[in-house]
Amino acid sequence: MSYAVAFSPEALAQLDALEDYISDASSPVIAARFIDSLIRYCEGLCLVPLRGTRRDDLLKDLRITHYRRTTVIAFMVDSDTETVSILGLFYGGQDFTALLPGDGE
Repeated sequence: MSYAVAFSPEALAQLDALEDYISDASSPVIAARFIDSLIRYCEGLCLVPLRGTRRDDLLKDLRITHYRRTTVIAFMVDSDTETVSILGLFYGGQDFTALLPGDGE
């Protein structure tokens, strides 16, 4: 059975900001392709939700995976509701540990 994938408001805002950044750095077409592909990758978590690395040291039940070695995807899996919640998408050298909510407890 597949899980539902939900993007937090923060993750959606990060997608918009990332698209703007890539669009300015290269082109709107390249930015749109990258964002579409990143979203598809995130949606693919519905089939294998427990991929990535657990990072309970940052936030209880947090998991981290990477997309194309340039983007960190922070998410949580709720087995009871069969939902993957995308908490954040961090590009390049962003310090995602400082940008996540919580204190690891």
